Amino acid sequence: MLRSAACMTSTPLTYRRYGGSLQVDIPSFDVLVEAARIPETQWIATACPLEGLSCDSAFLKFLDTDGNARVRVAEVRAAVAWAAKHLKDRRGADANSDVLDLNALSSDAASLRTAAEMILRTVGAPDMGRISLGQVRASDLELRKSGQNGDGIIAPERLPESLRPLAKDVMASFPELKNRSGEAGVDRPMLQRFREAREALLAHLGKRGDVFVWGEESESRARRIREVAPLLDTYFLQCRLVAVQPEAAANLRLRAERVESSLGDSAALGKAAGDLPIAVPEASGVLEWARLLRGPSYEQLQSFRRDVAAPVTGDSERLSDTAWRELVAKADAVLAWFTQREANPVHKLADSLPTVSLTDLDAIDVASQADLALAPTLAAIVELERLVLYQRWLLVFANNFISMPNLYLPKAPALMEKGTLILGGRKYTLSVLAKNRAEHAALTSQGTTCILYVLVAPKDGTPGYEVAVPVTRGRSTDLVVGKRGVFYDVDGQEHDATVTHVVRQPVSLWESMTMPFTRMASFITGKIEGLASAGEKTFDATLEQGYSQTVAAAPAPVAAPAAAPAPSPGGLAGVIAAGSIAAAALGSSFAFIVTQVKSLTMVDVITAASLIAIVVMAPAGLLGWLKLRRRNLALLLEGSGWALNDRLMLTHGLSTLVTRRPRLPRGARVDRRDMVRPAMLAQQDEDGETEGLSGWARFGLGALIFFVLLWQVRNPILTWMCEKAWLSGATCVALLPAPTPVVPVVAPAVPTK
Repeated sequence: MLRSAACMTSTPLTYRRYGGSLQVDIPSFDVLVEAARIPETQWIATACPLEGLSCDSAFLKFLDTDGNARVRVAEVRAAVAWAAKHLKDRRGADANSDVLDLNALSSDAASLRTAAEMILRTVGAPDMGRISLGQVRASDLELRKSGQNGDGIIAPERLPESLRPLAKDVMASFPELKNRSGEAGVDRPMLQRFREAREALLAHLGKRGDVFVWGEESESRARRIREVAPLLDTYFLQCRLVAVQPEAAANLRLRAERVESSLGDSAALGKAAGDLPIAVPEASGVLEWARLLRGPSYEQLQSFRRDVAAPVTGDSERLSDTAWRELVAKADAVLAWFTQREANPVHKLADSLPTVSLTDLDAIDVASQADLALAPTLAAIVELERLVLYQRWLLVFANNFISMPNLYLPKAPALMEKGTLILGGRKYTLSVLAKNRAEHAALTSQGTTCILYVLVAPKDGTPGYEVAVPVTRGRSTDLVVGKRGVFYDVDGQEHDATVTHVVRQPVSLWESMTMPFTRMASFITGKIEGLASAGEKTFDATLEQGYSQTVAAAPAPVAAPAAAPAPSPGGLAGVIAAGSIAAAALGSSFAFIVTQVKSLTMVDVITAASLIAIVVMAPAGLLGWLKLRRRNLALLLEGSGWALNDRLMLTHGLSTLVTRRPRLPRGARVDRRDMVRPAMLAQQDEDGETEGLSGWARFGLGALIFFVLLWQVRNPILTWMCEKAWLSGATCVALLPAPTPVVPVVAPAVPTK
């Protein structure tokens, strides 16, 4: 029986505890519809990045409706509501199936059903009642490859051969426009602009005869007029000035001091000459060509008079202000005609525009309309792909966003997991993408979880990426930067892995208790190595100094013997004396230590060692226990861009799932024999040579150590043997130390009165 939407309102919600975190249980899509309505404060996550999630990228793009590369609560709710509206049967969503049963579609998905049936007919599917994600994508791809994109943009290759040249001309006149397949083409708005530009340009070209008053030479004469316009405009303006104020003519000449200062400087002199009028200004406003001054523009103006002014005005002797303004007006009209023509987007096709067939333009328009008619169908195909993806992934995504049970269950990896790391004999099953290691480590270092940052280098040459891996078992001291391992991504592909950074924290209670001793051992070892190195340098310097002083103090041969000099304290004698004193000090120290140890029994040694261990390990163990209880996986995800409401506490049981040391295969047998030793002995016999202590030396050293230990516990052993009557009384009296006599305390006599 099909489950209708009416049953959703009666679906109860169940909250379960995962690793100390209370989460809503979402086993089915009907429950998801109800779970999406709970307050955001009860969601485990309120936002997450698209990058780093191991699911279909198209599904994530459908979820991210605002395109900010993050998924938020509102977008998840909208996706759940949309899918619930179009699905009346949710069994496919419960099964995370990418095959959609058409009978599961509701009445609101009628257009999607029509699109699905068209696809099934197109691909010739044997089953017309079910459509898969692969069929939807294949059909959409085939339609786009055939040029049917539903956007009305037709590539020339998709048109009949006779229409292709015209389509290319239209495309060349306007900015490039690409369809959904990435092909450049032409659409209806472009065709309409072409028609309008063509009509406007043809009308403009028809006005050529009215504007070109000088025939074929109109353009060249207009440009010559524009070239000399600044000179002649300035001259006639100066004429107007002189007509109003005659004495201004004197100010238009160069002053004597400027000429004198420019002498010897050709550039300055040329500039000064260029500031002079082209001729003496006349109040009548007429330029006498014969009175042109021989300034920098003299030759240009004479050429203009000969080629333009004289043929156009018919007067080669003079040019009036009125005639000049008429020339300028006509030249401006010609040049404006050219400017308007070049502003038209189809001006490059001016010669072929009259022959453009309107029928061909209509044929291209019809092809564009036919492609646009597919828009609803193609849009329905896109929505159909969205629905199939939601059926496949939405429930899975909700169980990694609203709740996160897969983060705790080893059989079902979470979407944010990138893969499994094999390093140092252990298997790390949880890893998340660390896009920015510095920012990620700055956050995780505030917690109490040991984190490894590992660079994953794919073998196929694709760019590598870094992952953050929590370490929950073993010893953190074994993990160092540069250690190599193997990384298996969620698809099972093997990659090289290298540790790039370690946020070091205690991994176990035992490690936290022994960490002070490890640090003390490292400190002492470092100091001893430093002292040894410094001692060697000091000893070498002392020997060198003593040798130098001894050589310098060697007596020269003289006639009479001199008194023997006092021994230099820095010479060889000083070295020997210093060595003797040091040896004596070491001997005294060793004797004192031996004396003190000799007075202790084994029980005293064990008791003292136990007390020291308890004093050191108890606080460290308590602090480590508190840290282990506060381990939080939320920081791991928040460093990757997640926004979480709850702490994902890393319990002891969960830690065994995150980091594991797999056991040996079932039925495997362990042979405890060391297979290296027989080979080593055989090699030594073959070489006839051994290194290190001989067998007798090892036996003697072992016997000595055994005797020293036995001597320390001789009294308790002898006492016990005497109590058991294993030794005679005389032997016991001889071997055991005499008991310390007890002196009775006698009270002083009190004198009687």
